[in-house]
Amino acid sequence: MTIKNFILRGNLVLQISIGLIWGILLGIFLPDIAVSVGLLGDVFLYALKAAAPVLVFLLIISSITNHKAGQKTNIKSVLLLYLLGTFLSALIAVAASFLFPSVITFKESVETDLLPPSGIFAVLKDILFKIVDNPVNAVLNANFIGILAWSIGIGIFMRKASDNTKQIFTDLSDAMVSIVRVIIRFAPIGIFGLVASTIALTGVETLFEYLHIILVLVGTMVFIALVVNPIIVYWKIRKNPYPLVFTCLKESGITAFFTRSSAANIPVNMALAKKLKLHEDTYSVSIPLGATINMEGAAVTITVLTLAAVHTLGIEVDILTAVLLSVVSALGACGASGVPGGSLLLIPVACSLFNIPVDTAMMVVGVGMTISVIQDSMETALNSSTDILFTAAADIGEQRK
Repeated sequence: MTIKNFILRGNLVLQISIGLIWGILLGIFLPDIAVSVGLLGDVFLYALKAAAPVLVFLLIISSITNHKAGQKTNIKSVLLLYLLGTFLSALIAVAASFLFPSVITFKESVETDLLPPSGIFAVLKDILFKIVDNPVNAVLNANFIGILAWSIGIGIFMRKASDNTKQIFTDLSDAMVSIVRVIIRFAPIGIFGLVASTIALTGVETLFEYLHIILVLVGTMVFIALVVNPIIVYWKIRKNPYPLVFTCLKESGITAFFTRSSAANIPVNMALAKKLKLHEDTYSVSIPLGATINMEGAAVTITVLTLAAVHTLGIEVDILTAVLLSVVSALGACGASGVPGGSLLLIPVACSLFNIPVDTAMMVVGVGMTISVIQDSMETALNSSTDILFTAAADIGEQRK
């Protein structure tokens, strides 16, 4: 493989790992140079910051606009499991973040005198004003709550548009996803710069912070896979769920861990559904749909990293606001893009609940990109294995009736 092919088509996990290692070494042994290469990381984050609002806006419009209404499929119970699992994942992530709070040392000074929301009503008031923001202004200023509201509204009323008009939004969405894919290809260089300059400015202690966040993320996802999901499945099928759970983890989760793409794992899940003798009318719709909206791992990522920023900035969070964060994280996770690390771009949506500036939220995204070698693999494994798990549970549950 030539150097050009390695850069453009090589294994992104390997490239990020190499960038991470070189960044650590440069930050430790040549700190003066490391500070200078921090520009590479800044450019990478600014590119993500520029793309994120437009990406979210177009993805949600395209998803809702192209939803096929009235399909004769038995997926209502599957959808219920998808939504329930994603919300519970966010809720479990909130609990884990309070039990094992994470903090982040930013290489740049951030605004720490933020006015935290005084309670749930203050949060709801702030959300209301963000919802009614001008849509153009929302995109320009990265008001993700406003973007979410306007894109949902436009998507709903565009469902009656002509197929040609719908195709325009699909093409725009695909084009934006492709642009983000190009930006993500530069992640190894960006992470190299971010890690090198961060360690040079803050010290190697930052690595232990990253390790703590990884342990919280992985521990939460494992708990959901082995405890929460089996409980949900048992509620549906009324028998020992673990044989089905382990089958899905083994035949779907392991593959998804290495491909890091729920979409790429759809054929694997389809084959497993056929092997489990599920109804084709159900899994032919629910599996592709699950690859888009069933995002337990993404909900965990968004919640844990958002609360890491909250803890770092010393913002107090009451119980009702934490529940609201779970709802927003679950909804945001359903809109996560199909690119590696796509869920990270939804972090600013959750951070906006606490009036955290976009610049600070994007630094958190940078931390997420740094640990994405593990985070994204675990997230995709949980997401994709749950697609087939909940499809099977719903199908078996319906057969019991």
